[in-house]
Amino acid sequence: MEKPVMGIAEALADVPDGATVLVGGFGGAGSPIELVHALIDQGARDLTVVNNNAGNGDVGLAALIRERRVRKMICSFPRSANPKAFTELYLKGEIELEVVPQGTLAERIRAGGAGIPAFYTPASVGTPLAEGKEVRTFDGRDYVMEHWIRADYALVKAETADRAGNLLYNMSARNFGPVMCMAAQTTVVQVRNVVEPGAIDPEAVVTPGIFVDRIVQVADPAQEELLFAEGAVYP
Repeated sequence: MEKPVMGIAEALADVPDGATVLVGGFGGAGSPIELVHALIDQGARDLTVVNNNAGNGDVGLAALIRERRVRKMICSFPRSANPKAFTELYLKGEIELEVVPQGTLAERIRAGGAGIPAFYTPASVGTPLAEGKEVRTFDGRDYVMEHWIRADYALVKAETADRAGNLLYNMSARNFGPVMCMAAQTTVVQVRNVVEPGAIDPEAVVTPGIFVDRIVQVADPAQEELLFAEGAVYP
């Protein structure tokens, strides 16, 4: 089944206020800058956003936060290179924060995609991050129960898609992109290249097309770290 290759505004037109949105990241290779900027233009508000950090400078996720579109951040690294937009709103009490250890964050998203509502992990045992959570002992070691993360939308950056939605990634984009594609009701992927079905070696496919709903082609994607270094501002 071929997936629609859409214009970027069309692909995000139905994101409602209050949606939970997974945003790929782990460096510029995985940050879907164009999709996030299109979400700013689209205007959805009161969002819960899941990412590995809280954005940098005045572009991408940081710009979405600065525009006060995000009600809650779920991330593992809120003190990134220059998270000034998040920090300012957090200190004013205008944005919620849920900190999750990075491996636990990835596993919670994976569990969401796999239909596993909760699991136990030793990460965060004995720390404030475990407060209020169930702790059980297995083979003499304590484990904290963590719940899955599922979302309404995932915005993911990949390198190549065929028209059936099968994906290849570039470098660290593979860290969160595949699990986020699995855990969202609607997955929107921006890719540099769109090829015909059969052009990707099936043995090389990372995300099967069944997890992809919409494809947006961005032939020359911006790199978040370069925009940040240039002092770029969006919008």
